[in-house]
Amino acid sequence: MPRLAIEDNSRMSLRIRPEEKALLLRAVALDQTDLTDFVIRNALRAARAVIAKADRQPITERDSLRVLDLLENPPAPNAKLRAAARALPKRFS
Repeated sequence: MPRLAIEDNSRMSLRIRPEEKALLLRAVALDQTDLTDFVIRNALRAARAVIAKADRQPITERDSLRVLDLLENPPAPNAKLRAAARALPKRFS
């Protein structure tokens, strides 16, 4: 049976090769912290970086100018947009 993505406790277990664990323990000693704090702190930093990178969508200057132009000068609504607006419940229109 597959494990749930989020378990109902705050524990997390993982397998690690002995040489990787030794490297972590050396870093922990140099950082004067404990293994849990070291791993969590660095894993969260890496997670935030991955999420921040995924949340940003770089666009070219040309695309940026196009977006600004469309915001300032929106196109007239077409038939599909007008039909969708008419189909909305009264509380949304």
